[in-house]
Amino acid sequence: MAKKLGIILSFYFAIASFSGFSQDLDPLENDALLKFQNAESVSDRFSYFFDTVNRYSTHSAYDWLDAVERYIKNAETGGDSLAIKKYKLIQSQIYFDIGDYDRSVSVATRIYSEKHKLDQPTKELLLNLLDANYSRLELYDKQVEIRKQKRELGLKNNISFYDIYSNLGLHRQAMKDYIMENKNTIEENDYYGLANYHNSIGNFLLLDKTTSTALTNFSKAKGYIEVYLNDMSSVKTESEIINGNLLKGIIDGNIGKCYVQMGQFDKAIPYLETSISTIEENNIGRTSSEVNENVLALAECHLRMDRLKIAKDYLDIDLELTKSSQIIKKNRLFAAYYDRIGDFENQALYLKKNVRIRDSLEVNESSIKRQQIAAIIAEENLEDSRRMINLQKLEMEQTRSDMAAMDERTNLVFISLIFTLLGFAGLVFAYLKSIKNQRLIAEQKHIIENALVEKDSLLKEIHHRVKNNLQMVSSLLSLQTKNTRSKAAIEALEEGKSRVKAMALIHQKLYQNDDLSVIEMQGYIESLVNSVQSVFKKGGHNINITIDAEGVELDIDRAIPFGLILNELVSNSFKYAFPEDKNNGKIYIHLRKNGEQGFFEYTDNGIGLPDDTDERTNSSMGIRLMNRLVNQLQSTLNIDKTTEGVRFWFNFK
Repeated sequence: MAKKLGIILSFYFAIASFSGFSQDLDPLENDALLKFQNAESVSDRFSYFFDTVNRYSTHSAYDWLDAVERYIKNAETGGDSLAIKKYKLIQSQIYFDIGDYDRSVSVATRIYSEKHKLDQPTKELLLNLLDANYSRLELYDKQVEIRKQKRELGLKNNISFYDIYSNLGLHRQAMKDYIMENKNTIEENDYYGLANYHNSIGNFLLLDKTTSTALTNFSKAKGYIEVYLNDMSSVKTESEIINGNLLKGIIDGNIGKCYVQMGQFDKAIPYLETSISTIEENNIGRTSSEVNENVLALAECHLRMDRLKIAKDYLDIDLELTKSSQIIKKNRLFAAYYDRIGDFENQALYLKKNVRIRDSLEVNESSIKRQQIAAIIAEENLEDSRRMINLQKLEMEQTRSDMAAMDERTNLVFISLIFTLLGFAGLVFAYLKSIKNQRLIAEQKHIIENALVEKDSLLKEIHHRVKNNLQMVSSLLSLQTKNTRSKAAIEALEEGKSRVKAMALIHQKLYQNDDLSVIEMQGYIESLVNSVQSVFKKGGHNINITIDAEGVELDIDRAIPFGLILNELVSNSFKYAFPEDKNNGKIYIHLRKNGEQGFFEYTDNGIGLPDDTDERTNSSMGIRLMNRLVNQLQSTLNIDKTTEGVRFWFNFK
């Protein structure tokens, strides 16, 4: 499968890699199998095998199987039982790596029956391998038993079930448990851990079809893993680098699958192709469920985009599919392909295959899933379950003795009476409890409403005081202006006063509004422009100002930067744009929101910017201030010189 993927995805990369590195690599130096065979003892071979990440880079897993089977025969001939177990565990791991989970479990189970003869590290490897195999085979009740063994051996204090919940379709429950267990255990500078955490959260959301939120988490994960891989301050082992690249490949694949769910197939394809290439490069010789998913996703993308030949090439790849969901998806894509080319006979063939698979699953899947969920819940509440069982047994024994001692009719009447009384008592208790709960809810609602009213009052008072304090600052600046003779200082103080007034106006609008969380921008901009006009003593009759921000509301975190930016722009227009006080002066202010995106535009038809504007940018206080304020809005300020005047604009979130 890897060869065919290489041909389809990146043939020229393979040529470049071969020509660029073939001279630098010594085959003997990088021959993991040869090093394994040259190890002096069973323990050395065992440790080397499990410590080597890309052990199949020079020899395939089947070459390793042949070598290990020879060692098993030699150990059996020599009667070395411990060596047999260690070589068998290596054999089981190789079967797992190539996707033969049934054989892997078969070998590991035989070792598990004599686990008491193994040391603690070997037991841990064995239990982890069985856990992974049962996950692939969807035997989740078996996974629960293995995790109980880990706890009893002291390998794990708590048993986690979030991955099993997700495999059973309970993705939201899985995400909740995962967050509770992991959120507070990751250090701020553990970039690999943060990348893995956000990728896991995104995966639960992707499976739950919450695609946009999943994409946000995958984007965070991609950022963290790139920081981790590019961090040259910490030395990483070969294993850490490979694992980091593997996680990066998995994250790219998940981003691609998000775009597939969103129907953006052209965006999905490069992520999926990069993911397959990265995983194949860092997971040599192993079966990868992620690669299988990504190949099927690529086939779907090209099929949806009517690239039938490319889609067929991907579908023809011999994937080692173990999950029924993947087999069903591949059959569905084949059926869609044959439908597109008009081969309805083959289309019907693949649709029938899916019908047979679904019929088989529907017979057993529901009951099996119920049993597995019951097994998990039973483990989580094991002690309570045991007590309940003991109580039930005692009640059953008591009931049997009573029935043996009494007449059948008397027992029936007596039991009926008891149950009637219990039912009546239950109804009375439920009624009284309901009344009590309603009173508690009413009291809590009253407390919350009072608290909200008090909170609104306090917020209004805070905004009022902030506005008053800013006005006091403005007054102090005015006093300072009167006592200053320097023209430059006076201009600087006037500009500072104007900016303070712009912020004070925000807080004035907030405490005047019923909604303290947002500001209605049309009225705010009108008030701000009037304030600037009064400072520069420009009459509104000779400069026509148009404000288009009707219906736009912004929170305080965005309104303050907007107010300061607009203050700078309007002040500059009044100071510099119309030196001759011409009657046809025009200023146009446009602010619009479209969903989560916004657009701001400011234009005037004045004399425009000077020719050396670019050189003045670094020294101009106003432009530097606007650039910083626009950066706070996570955007970039754009300046266009027009035939008449100037245009400032930017998009924002």
